[in-house]
Amino acid sequence: MTAVEERAVPSAAPPPRRANPVWGLLRNSWRQLTSMRTALVLLFLLAVAAVPGSVLPQRPVDRTQVASYFAAHPQLAPVLDRLGGFDVYAAPWFAAIYLLLFTSLVGCVVPRLLEHVRALRTRPPDAPRRLDRLPQHAAPAEQAGDPAAVAAEVASALRRRRFRTVVRELPDGVVTVSAEKGYLKETGNLLFHLALLAVLVGVGFGSWYGWHGSRLLVQGADTGFCNSVTQFDDSALGPRVDAADLPDFCLHLTGFAASYQPTGQPKSFRATVAVDEDGHTSTRSFAVNDPLRLHHANVHLIGHGYAPVLRYTDRFGQQQTNVFPFLARDGMLTSEGVATFPDANVDPRTGKRDETLQVGFEGVYLPTVDPKGTASSVFPAERDPVLFLTAYRGNLGVDAGIPGSVYALNRAQITTGELKRVGGERPQRLKPGASWTLDDGTKLEFLGTRQYITLSVRYDPTQSLVLAGAVLGLAGLMLSLAGHRRRVWFRVSPLPGGEGPGGGSVVEAGGLPRTDYPGFGAEFEELSRAVVTRAVARPVQSGGTA
Repeated sequence: MTAVEERAVPSAAPPPRRANPVWGLLRNSWRQLTSMRTALVLLFLLAVAAVPGSVLPQRPVDRTQVASYFAAHPQLAPVLDRLGGFDVYAAPWFAAIYLLLFTSLVGCVVPRLLEHVRALRTRPPDAPRRLDRLPQHAAPAEQAGDPAAVAAEVASALRRRRFRTVVRELPDGVVTVSAEKGYLKETGNLLFHLALLAVLVGVGFGSWYGWHGSRLLVQGADTGFCNSVTQFDDSALGPRVDAADLPDFCLHLTGFAASYQPTGQPKSFRATVAVDEDGHTSTRSFAVNDPLRLHHANVHLIGHGYAPVLRYTDRFGQQQTNVFPFLARDGMLTSEGVATFPDANVDPRTGKRDETLQVGFEGVYLPTVDPKGTASSVFPAERDPVLFLTAYRGNLGVDAGIPGSVYALNRAQITTGELKRVGGERPQRLKPGASWTLDDGTKLEFLGTRQYITLSVRYDPTQSLVLAGAVLGLAGLMLSLAGHRRRVWFRVSPLPGGEGPGGGSVVEAGGLPRTDYPGFGAEFEELSRAVVTRAVARPVQSGGTA
């Protein structure tokens, strides 16, 4: 048999591995999220998302204003409440934008920071071969002196103008000077974004370790307030804060002064309080935008109003005197509220209370009544105060154990007839000191009013960090707007035919702006003229002067 050589057939190349589509989707999504464009869009969305927090009343700031908004917009308010409109900064959609912005900034800033550090440590590049192709160019000019001396003087002049400068000597006797300036622009950009990250971190940790509460405080020694969760009208503690962590202090409102423009617009509010803190009592005053600063707590003045003082004498001759804050519904402090006496008409012989004889009043208080007879105040100060009341008798519904508002009667009790209107069809008009006798012989007296203030007690441990971030962010923004990165090169060549080492040189210059800089042409012209002139004016090695 004849041996037949078999040729080895090379195996076919394996097909390229197909990329994992899930991994590709994640990689592209991360690139999009960490791009500067996405960070700017998220920052804009965060600013837009914060608008409802300044337009709508917020529960953490003033729960009474939220209640007033519900009363004024009964159909719109529940929809906004479901969307988180009355607690915007705790809404899930706001937190989603916040976290996405934080992630985007971290993924965007960290690579840029590393690149900027590398750029700061890198020497300016050598001069291009064709300087005349650069956006700015200075034609070659003959100068006295050898290239090394002229280049040294050029470099010295550039350093005095705070350029990063490198001098390079080439084998053919040519000396180049590379100079760069304007890194503060990128430094400012990074400082702004790092400051924004600091603000986001501060706000995040502040929500974890901070707390706040609101309280309506009526003037008088018998209506004090101590810093406790149970005594707040509304409160919110951070996830890392326990009720026992709140500082111990008590406040009593001893005075309140308000001044108004002739139009009724407020000019100034100032409250005076007695403060009991750490066993020491002192008198302090504070105003709007000038909070009362205590240890680990700031007390802000955010509103004020009037609380009518009413005395009710029941059919058994028992008297009850209470203070009832009325909530303002407009800037003239037209106020609405209720006064309830659930413990009225208790039989002194048996000690039993008839729930069908409970008494409640709802009404409107006008600090300055309108002479034209409208149901609104015409001035916020008490110039001509009048209280309009409507009386109801029956079961107030307060014993059912169902939470309700202290600023409104239970409408369900009125609808079912368990709480009936008495005392006439028209509201009773009362001036301070006046009284009203009802059909069963009971009497209500309007003794006057006390002023009250609405307080927001807050503690934010990262307030200093947020302030520092805001200041540094502003400084970084100014640096980024003022800085312009640019490069200039000077090539110093030996003068052809020159005699000796100091026979002469030819200087050529070029410039390149690294960013949009309309004034670079004028700066380059002035720079090249000043630098070359200084180099010529210096003594050269040959001993002559230019």
